[in-house]
Amino acid sequence: MLPVLVVHGGAGHIPPERAKVSIAGVRSATRAGYAVLRRGGSAMDGVVEAVTQLENNPYYNAGCGSVLNVKGEVEMDAIVMDGKTLASGAVSAVRNVANPVQLARLVMEKTSHLCLTAEGANQFARDMGVAEVPAESLITDYARMRWRKNLQPDANPVECQMGKMGTVGAVAVDMEGNIACATSTGGMLNKMEGRVGDTACIGCGGYADNKVGAVSPTGHGEAIMKVVLSRLILFHMEQGQSAEAASDSGLAYMKSRVGGLGGVVTVDPQGRWAARFSSRQMSWAAAQKDTLHYGVAAGEHFTQSIDEPN
Repeated sequence: MLPVLVVHGGAGHIPPERAKVSIAGVRSATRAGYAVLRRGGSAMDGVVEAVTQLENNPYYNAGCGSVLNVKGEVEMDAIVMDGKTLASGAVSAVRNVANPVQLARLVMEKTSHLCLTAEGANQFARDMGVAEVPAESLITDYARMRWRKNLQPDANPVECQMGKMGTVGAVAVDMEGNIACATSTGGMLNKMEGRVGDTACIGCGGYADNKVGAVSPTGHGEAIMKVVLSRLILFHMEQGQSAEAASDSGLAYMKSRVGGLGGVVTVDPQGRWAARFSSRQMSWAAAQKDTLHYGVAAGEHFTQSIDEPN
Protein backbone atom coordinates (compact mmCIF):
# COMPACT_ATOMS: atom_id res chain seq x y z
CA MET A 1 0.00 0.00 0.00
CA LEU A 2 2.98 2.33 0.44
CA PRO A 3 4.01 4.87 -0.61
CA VAL A 4 0.88 6.99 -1.09
CA LEU A 5 0.35 10.69 -1.85
CA VAL A 6 -2.94 12.62 -1.93
CA VAL A 7 -3.21 16.20 -3.20
CA HIS A 8 -5.96 18.84 -3.33
CA GLY A 9 -6.23 22.05 -5.30
CA GLY A 10 -8.95 23.82 -3.35
CA ALA A 11 -12.63 23.40 -2.50
CA GLY A 12 -15.52 25.43 -3.85
CA HIS A 13 -17.33 25.81 -7.15
CA ILE A 14 -14.77 25.58 -9.92
CA PRO A 15 -15.94 27.37 -13.09
CA PRO A 16 -16.26 24.91 -16.01
CA GLU A 17 -13.64 26.72 -18.06
CA ARG A 18 -11.10 26.24 -15.24
CA ALA A 19 -12.04 22.75 -14.03
CA LYS A 20 -10.00 20.96 -16.71
CA VAL A 21 -6.92 23.01 -15.86
CA SER A 22 -7.45 22.42 -12.15
CA ILE A 23 -7.59 18.65 -12.57
CA ALA A 24 -4.54 18.66 -14.85
CA GLY A 25 -2.58 20.63 -12.26
CA VAL A 26 -3.30 18.35 -9.31
CA ARG A 27 -2.59 15.26 -11.41
CA SER A 28 0.75 16.69 -12.53
CA ALA A 29 1.68 17.71 -8.97
CA THR A 30 0.72 14.27 -7.67
CA ARG A 31 2.91 12.58 -10.27
CA ALA A 32 5.84 14.79 -9.27
CA GLY A 33 5.43 14.15 -5.55
CA TYR A 34 4.87 10.43 -6.02
CA ALA A 35 8.02 10.17 -8.16
CA VAL A 36 9.96 11.48 -5.15
CA LEU A 37 8.39 8.82 -2.92
CA ARG A 38 9.03 6.04 -5.44
CA ARG A 39 12.71 6.97 -5.42
CA GLY A 40 12.76 6.47 -1.66
CA GLY A 41 12.23 10.12 -0.73
CA SER A 42 10.60 11.01 2.57
CA ALA A 43 6.93 11.85 3.02
CA MET A 44 8.04 15.43 3.72
CA ASP A 45 9.99 15.53 0.43
CA GLY A 46 6.92 14.25 -1.41
CA VAL A 47 4.37 16.71 -0.02
CA VAL A 48 6.69 19.69 -0.40
CA GLU A 49 7.40 18.76 -4.02
CA ALA A 50 3.69 18.41 -4.81
CA VAL A 51 2.74 21.70 -3.15
CA THR A 52 5.69 23.51 -4.76
CA GLN A 53 4.38 22.43 -8.16
CA LEU A 54 0.97 23.91 -7.34
CA GLU A 55 2.46 27.14 -5.96
CA ASN A 56 4.20 27.54 -9.32
CA ASN A 57 0.93 27.00 -11.19
CA PRO A 58 -0.95 30.32 -11.68
CA TYR A 59 -4.34 28.61 -11.60
CA TYR A 60 -4.30 28.05 -7.82
CA ASN A 61 -4.58 30.34 -4.82
CA ALA A 62 -1.02 29.74 -3.61
CA GLY A 63 2.31 31.21 -4.64
CA CYS A 64 1.91 32.66 -8.13
CA GLY A 65 -1.86 33.10 -8.52
CA SER A 66 -2.58 33.98 -4.89
CA VAL A 67 -5.63 36.14 -4.24
CA LEU A 68 -5.08 39.76 -3.23
CA ASN A 69 -5.77 41.47 0.09
CA VAL A 70 -7.89 44.61 0.35
CA LYS A 71 -4.89 46.75 -0.70
CA GLY A 72 -4.31 44.65 -3.81
CA GLU A 73 -1.25 42.87 -2.40
CA VAL A 74 -0.24 39.23 -1.98
CA GLU A 75 0.21 37.82 1.55
CA MET A 76 0.69 34.05 1.76
CA ASP A 77 0.50 31.36 4.46
CA ALA A 78 1.97 27.83 4.46
CA ILE A 79 2.59 24.94 6.84
CA VAL A 80 4.40 21.60 6.91
CA MET A 81 4.34 18.90 9.58
CA ASP A 82 6.40 15.76 10.10
CA GLY A 83 4.40 12.91 11.60
CA LYS A 84 7.45 11.08 12.96
CA THR A 85 8.54 13.81 15.38
CA LEU A 86 5.55 16.21 15.30
CA ALA A 87 7.98 18.87 14.10
CA SER A 88 6.20 21.64 12.22
CA GLY A 89 7.02 24.87 10.46
CA ALA A 90 4.79 27.64 9.15
CA VAL A 91 4.85 31.13 7.70
CA SER A 92 2.04 33.66 7.57
CA ALA A 93 1.45 36.94 5.73
CA VAL A 94 4.70 36.41 3.85
CA ARG A 95 5.48 38.41 0.69
CA ASN A 96 7.89 38.25 -2.25
CA VAL A 97 8.53 34.51 -1.88
CA ALA A 98 7.74 32.16 -4.77
CA ASN A 99 7.37 29.04 -2.65
CA PRO A 100 6.11 29.64 0.90
CA VAL A 101 5.92 25.87 1.54
CA GLN A 102 9.69 25.62 1.17
CA LEU A 103 10.14 28.53 3.56
CA ALA A 104 7.82 26.80 6.06
CA ARG A 105 10.05 23.73 5.87
CA LEU A 106 13.08 25.90 6.61
CA VAL A 107 11.30 27.29 9.69
CA MET A 108 10.80 23.69 10.85
CA GLU A 109 14.37 22.61 10.14
CA LYS A 110 16.42 25.72 10.94
CA THR A 111 14.66 27.40 13.88
CA SER A 112 13.26 26.45 17.27
CA HIS A 113 9.94 28.09 16.36
CA LEU A 114 6.80 26.78 14.67
CA CYS A 115 5.64 29.91 12.85
CA LEU A 116 7.17 33.15 11.57
CA THR A 117 5.01 35.97 10.27
CA ALA A 118 5.12 38.96 7.92
CA GLU A 119 8.42 40.87 7.89
CA GLY A 120 10.00 38.45 10.34
CA ALA A 121 9.31 35.60 7.92
CA ASN A 122 10.70 37.63 5.04
CA GLN A 123 13.84 38.51 6.98
CA PHE A 124 14.32 34.82 7.79
CA ALA A 125 13.94 34.03 4.08
CA ARG A 126 16.70 36.51 3.27
CA ASP A 127 18.90 35.04 6.01
CA MET A 128 18.39 31.58 4.49
CA GLY A 129 19.32 32.81 1.02
CA VAL A 130 15.81 32.40 -0.38
CA ALA A 131 15.52 34.55 -3.49
CA GLU A 132 13.10 37.45 -3.30
CA VAL A 133 10.73 37.77 -6.24
CA PRO A 134 8.92 40.94 -7.36
CA ALA A 135 5.42 41.24 -5.89
CA GLU A 136 4.02 41.63 -9.41
CA SER A 137 5.38 38.22 -10.42
CA LEU A 138 2.91 36.57 -8.01
CA ILE A 139 -0.15 38.50 -9.26
CA THR A 140 -2.21 37.19 -12.17
CA ASP A 141 -4.72 39.14 -14.27
CA TYR A 142 -7.42 36.79 -12.94
CA ALA A 143 -6.53 37.63 -9.31
CA ARG A 144 -6.57 41.36 -10.07
CA MET A 145 -9.95 41.10 -11.79
CA ARG A 146 -11.46 39.29 -8.83
CA TRP A 147 -9.92 41.79 -6.40
CA ARG A 148 -11.57 44.72 -8.24
CA LYS A 149 -14.91 42.89 -8.36
CA ASN A 150 -14.84 42.32 -4.61
CA LEU A 151 -14.11 45.95 -3.79
CA GLN A 152 -17.79 46.67 -4.50
CA PRO A 153 -19.78 47.51 -1.32
CA ASP A 154 -22.25 44.64 -1.88
CA ALA A 155 -19.58 42.01 -2.58
CA ASN A 156 -19.33 38.88 -0.44
CA PRO A 157 -15.69 37.71 -0.49
CA VAL A 158 -16.45 34.54 1.49
CA GLU A 159 -19.12 33.50 -1.00
CA CYS A 160 -16.94 34.45 -3.94
CA GLN A 161 -14.03 32.62 -2.34
CA MET A 162 -15.96 29.40 -2.80
CA GLY A 163 -16.19 30.13 -6.52
CA LYS A 164 -12.54 29.55 -7.33
CA MET A 165 -9.75 27.08 -7.17
CA GLY A 166 -7.97 27.66 -3.94
CA THR A 167 -5.69 26.58 -1.17
CA VAL A 168 -3.46 23.66 -2.12
CA GLY A 169 -2.21 20.81 0.04
CA ALA A 170 -0.91 17.27 0.23
CA VAL A 171 -0.56 14.34 2.62
CA ALA A 172 1.73 11.34 2.21
CA VAL A 173 3.05 8.13 3.72
CA ASP A 174 6.51 7.10 2.51
CA MET A 175 8.12 3.68 2.11
CA GLU A 176 9.34 3.82 5.72
CA GLY A 177 5.82 4.43 7.01
CA ASN A 178 6.47 8.05 7.95
CA ILE A 179 3.72 10.59 7.42
CA ALA A 180 3.72 14.28 6.47
CA CYS A 181 1.39 17.07 5.38
CA ALA A 182 1.82 20.42 3.64
CA THR A 183 -0.66 23.22 2.90
CA SER A 184 -0.20 26.57 1.14
CA THR A 185 -2.54 29.47 0.35
CA GLY A 186 -2.87 33.08 -0.67
CA GLY A 187 -5.66 33.33 1.87
CA MET A 188 -9.11 34.86 1.51
CA LEU A 189 -10.18 37.24 -1.22
CA ASN A 190 -9.86 40.94 -0.27
CA LYS A 191 -8.86 40.05 3.29
CA MET A 192 -7.67 42.74 5.70
CA GLU A 193 -3.94 43.37 5.60
CA GLY A 194 -2.27 41.04 8.10
CA ARG A 195 -5.14 38.53 8.23
CA VAL A 196 -3.93 35.01 8.97
CA GLY A 197 -6.23 32.08 8.22
CA ASP A 198 -6.18 28.43 9.15
CA THR A 199 -3.29 27.34 6.95
CA ALA A 200 -0.44 28.53 9.17
CA CYS A 201 -2.10 27.25 12.36
CA ILE A 202 -1.08 23.76 13.47
CA GLY A 203 -4.10 21.46 13.90
CA CYS A 204 -6.21 23.69 11.68
CA GLY A 205 -4.44 24.04 8.31
CA GLY A 206 -2.76 20.66 8.67
CA TYR A 207 -1.64 17.98 11.08
CA ALA A 208 0.47 14.83 10.76
CA ASP A 209 1.13 12.11 13.31
CA ASN A 210 2.65 8.73 12.46
CA LYS A 211 0.42 7.13 15.07
CA VAL A 212 -2.84 8.34 13.51
CA GLY A 213 -2.53 9.91 10.06
CA ALA A 214 -2.40 13.27 8.30
CA VAL A 215 -4.87 15.85 7.04
CA SER A 216 -4.62 18.88 4.75
CA PRO A 217 -7.81 20.98 4.45
CA THR A 218 -9.19 23.69 2.18
CA GLY A 219 -12.17 26.00 2.57
CA HIS A 220 -13.21 29.00 4.65
CA GLY A 221 -10.27 29.49 7.01
CA GLU A 222 -12.19 31.07 9.87
CA ALA A 223 -14.60 28.11 9.96
CA ILE A 224 -11.73 25.60 9.83
CA MET A 225 -10.03 27.37 12.74
CA LYS A 226 -13.17 27.38 14.89
CA VAL A 227 -13.41 23.59 14.83
CA VAL A 228 -9.63 22.87 14.53
CA LEU A 229 -10.59 20.71 11.56
CA SER A 230 -7.42 18.74 10.88
CA ARG A 231 -6.96 17.61 14.47
CA LEU A 232 -10.71 16.97 14.81
CA ILE A 233 -10.58 14.51 11.91
CA LEU A 234 -7.58 12.73 13.41
CA PHE A 235 -9.43 12.55 16.73
CA HIS A 236 -12.23 10.65 14.97
CA MET A 237 -9.61 8.34 13.45
CA GLU A 238 -8.17 7.72 16.93
CA GLN A 239 -11.68 6.63 17.95
CA GLY A 240 -11.65 3.98 15.22
CA GLN A 241 -13.20 5.74 12.23
CA SER A 242 -11.69 5.23 8.78
CA ALA A 243 -9.97 8.12 7.01
CA GLU A 244 -13.06 8.60 4.86
CA ALA A 245 -15.60 8.41 7.69
CA ALA A 246 -13.53 10.69 9.92
CA SER A 247 -13.18 13.24 7.12
CA ASP A 248 -16.93 13.23 6.56
CA SER A 249 -17.57 13.54 10.31
CA GLY A 250 -15.25 16.55 10.64
CA LEU A 251 -16.67 18.31 7.60
CA ALA A 252 -20.26 17.64 8.72
CA TYR A 253 -19.54 19.07 12.16
CA MET A 254 -17.96 22.20 10.65
CA LYS A 255 -21.01 22.71 8.43
CA SER A 256 -23.59 22.15 11.18
CA ARG A 257 -21.74 24.03 13.94
CA VAL A 258 -20.39 27.09 12.13
CA GLY A 259 -21.87 26.89 8.62
CA GLY A 260 -18.47 26.29 7.03
CA LEU A 261 -17.84 24.44 3.77
CA GLY A 262 -14.57 22.90 2.71
CA GLY A 263 -12.68 19.77 1.85
CA VAL A 264 -9.79 17.60 3.01
CA VAL A 265 -7.30 15.00 1.91
CA THR A 266 -6.56 12.44 4.59
CA VAL A 267 -4.32 9.39 4.98
CA ASP A 268 -3.72 6.80 7.71
CA PRO A 269 -0.46 4.98 8.56
CA GLN A 270 -1.46 1.95 6.45
CA GLY A 271 -1.87 4.11 3.36
CA ARG A 272 -5.66 4.17 3.33
CA TRP A 273 -6.67 7.60 2.06
CA ALA A 274 -9.64 9.86 1.42
CA ALA A 275 -10.46 13.01 -0.56
CA ARG A 276 -13.74 14.39 0.80
CA PHE A 277 -15.54 17.73 0.57
CA SER A 278 -18.79 19.47 1.57
CA SER A 279 -18.42 22.20 -1.03
CA ARG A 280 -19.71 21.77 -4.57
CA GLN A 281 -16.35 20.62 -5.88
CA MET A 282 -12.73 19.99 -4.96
CA SER A 283 -9.97 19.11 -7.39
CA TRP A 284 -7.95 16.20 -6.01
CA ALA A 285 -5.61 13.43 -7.07
CA ALA A 286 -3.94 10.49 -5.35
CA ALA A 287 -1.15 8.11 -6.28
CA GLN A 288 -0.81 4.58 -4.90
CA LYS A 289 0.53 1.32 -6.32
CA ASP A 290 1.47 3.16 -9.55
CA THR A 291 -2.16 4.14 -10.13
CA LEU A 292 -3.34 7.75 -10.35
CA HIS A 293 -6.79 8.48 -8.90
CA TYR A 294 -8.50 11.83 -9.46
CA GLY A 295 -11.76 13.75 -9.52
CA VAL A 296 -13.40 17.12 -9.00
CA ALA A 297 -17.19 16.63 -8.57
CA ALA A 298 -18.99 14.72 -5.82
CA GLY A 299 -18.85 10.98 -6.45
CA GLU A 300 -16.29 11.36 -9.22
CA HIS A 301 -13.36 8.92 -9.15
CA PHE A 302 -11.26 8.23 -12.25
CA THR A 303 -8.13 6.11 -12.45
CA GLN A 304 -5.24 5.68 -14.85
CA SER A 305 -1.63 4.51 -14.83
CA ILE A 306 0.68 6.90 -13.01
CA ASP A 307 2.91 6.97 -16.09
CA GLU A 308 0.09 7.86 -18.49
CA PRO A 309 0.27 11.53 -19.61
CA ASN A 310 -2.48 14.03 -18.61
